[in-house]
Amino acid sequence: MATPASFFHHPDSSRPALPGAAAVAACAAMAVSYVAVLYAPTVLLRLPPPTSLRAFLHRRFVCAAFSSAASVLATASLLRVWSIGDLSDALAVFGIRSDHLLQAVAIPLLLTSLVYAGSFVARLWLLATSCGRDDGELEIGFAQRLAHWICAAVGDVMVWRNCVVAPITEELVFRACMVPLLLCGGFKIYSIIFLSPIFFSLGK
Repeated sequence: MATPASFFHHPDSSRPALPGAAAVAACAAMAVSYVAVLYAPTVLLRLPPPTSLRAFLHRRFVCAAFSSAASVLATASLLRVWSIGDLSDALAVFGIRSDHLLQAVAIPLLLTSLVYAGSFVARLWLLATSCGRDDGELEIGFAQRLAHWICAAVGDVMVWRNCVVAPITEELVFRACMVPLLLCGGFKIYSIIFLSPIFFSLGK
């Protein structure tokens, strides 16, 4: 089965085919490995347990990056992306393209980030309500409080986990890698809409 023509801009580009069962198996393997690799430092590498939450999450950041890179390489190999001469066409297979870049990257990333936006909204609400309190301290404006909160958030490892690392790696694995595999496997768009959450649940 051929890859949809929207992935390739040149009519003479080779269109890789992939059996449907192989596409499903590859997506399932990526979903399972996305979680399994998080336990690699202690189970496979026999590293000592982390001494702090920051060290623990730093390890997980590295593991998530490794899993995402492995998924990209696996997808590129299965779809024979290396045979595409033009880099822009190769990136288009993963949904990264110059045309409609907002729809292809920013909007899906934003939608995924909304899943983790609860803590952000709660802190912002707490910040807004604290401005009206009379606690005997020097009155600080909302803008200054917001600036202090942003500086604290930048150094907070949980903020990086919830708002940066998790959304980017999940978008890369569960959307950029799995969707082209399923499309090349002959699945219809509506089927992929229902299949993608199933694979995402395997990784949770």
